Formats: sequence, C-alpha cells, structure tokens
Amino acid sequence: MMKTTIIGVLIAMAIASPAPAQTSGAKPVSIVLVHGAFVDASGWQAVYDILTADGYEVLAVQNPTVTLKGDVESTRQVIARTAKPVVLVGHSYGGAVITEAGDMPKVKSLVYIAAFAPEAGESVFELATKPTPGEDQAPLLPPADGFLLVDQAKFPAAFAADVDEKKTRFMAASQVPWGLGAVETKITVPAWKQKPTYFMVTTNDHMVPPSQQRSMAARAGAKVVEIGSSHAVMLSHPQDVAKFIASAAGATN
Repeated sequence: MMKTTIIGVLIAMAIASPAPAQTSGAKPVSIVLVHGAFVDASGWQAVYDILTADGYEVLAVQNPTVTLKGDVESTRQVIARTAKPVVLVGHSYGGAVITEAGDMPKVKSLVYIAAFAPEAGESVFELATKPTPGEDQAPLLPPADGFLLVDQAKFPAAFAADVDEKKTRFMAASQVPWGLGAVETKITVPAWKQKPTYFMVTTNDHMVPPSQQRSMAARAGAKVVEIGSSHAVMLSHPQDVAKFIASAAGATN
C-alpha cells in the first residue's frame, strides 16, 4: 500500500510539473512580422517557428491590405501588444507598412525582406511602375472595383518559383485582393531615416525587381544581404530569413 501511494504521488508531481523549456532562453527584443500583398500572415509560419524556438516573442500582423492607413494602424496595434522593444519586419508591400508604422518609439530597427521601402511622398505604385530594363515586372491584372490581383496562371512562376507548385497554385487561387488605397497612398515620414535598417535582396525575384530592391536598400543606408531566391523567400528559405532577422535583433539594443 505504501509503495502504491508513493508511486501515485510521484506520478501526480510529474503531471503537475511544467515541461522543460525548449528554447535557448528568452530574448530581450520582440519581433513583429508584416506580410505583403495577395497573401496573409500564414506565410510567416516557418520563420515564426524558428524564431520562437530560439526564444523570441514573435507576433504576426494580419493585414487586410485594403488601405495603407488601415494596415499601418493594425501594425501599430500589434506593436503595442509586445512585451519588449521591437524589430519590425516587412515583406514586399509590408515594407511600405513598416516604413510608415515604424516611427513608434518601441520600434528599434526595421528589416525589409524583398520589400518596398518608399521615400516621403512616394507610393508603392510609383515604385512598382518604374521601368527596370531587363527585369520582369509583376504580372498584375488591370484594377477591378478598386483592387488588384496577380494573373492566376502566372502567379506560381512570378511569386514563388522555388516553392512547391501545389502550394503556389493554391496561393494563386486564394489571393487576397490588394486595394488601390494601399498601393497608391504616399508615405509621410519614412521610419528608415531614423532607425537602423536591414534589407534582404532576393536576386531571382519576378515581383519586385532586384535592381530596385538594391536601390531602395542603398537609399535607406541599410545593411544588405543577397540571396538566390524568388519573391516568396520566407517560404523557400525560412532558415535564412530567420537567421537574418535574428542578426538584426541581436544588433538591437
């Protein structure tokens, strides 16, 4: 009877005890991930998993991409919820969002991933329609009812040529319409003028031309890495993206 009682107590203690932490220790900064146009925050999942396993608090913004103002406000709300100073990360159109939302004192640095980094008075539309001889332009359909979509047949090759085609076909069929109120709105005060900035250039990008990415990164005075990837680099190279974000976080005081 005594033996049974002791075993029962030990089992109860084991159940009540928290499991050992699986991370390398909590980090002193939080990371906020902002997705781009035509997709949602689920594209960050692999990067999220890597960074959270490494001890970071990571939050992902779910933007409707209808207006820039609305997306900036959504992003600021998520930033306000974080427990620590923030490394703010934007992919593609998400770069315009972090450029406008990154002026919050809580934001300590900006990370652009294959992203737009507009200047004051500049919109994503102006950047996206600049000629880049010898490079592909995004295969956008004409605006319909105030929104843009990518040509569904061309989406896999243009957006994510190095991602499993079954996945990219679904992405093409489940596109989130991109509002002209997001595309055409001009930036007011670019946060990259005041905050340390990092930029990952995707050299096999058919949505945001690599030469344009390099130009925006240089203008922002960003620390740059280049990677042989499609536009959807967080899907095809999540380890590299997470490592780049972590390097920016590690440099943030």
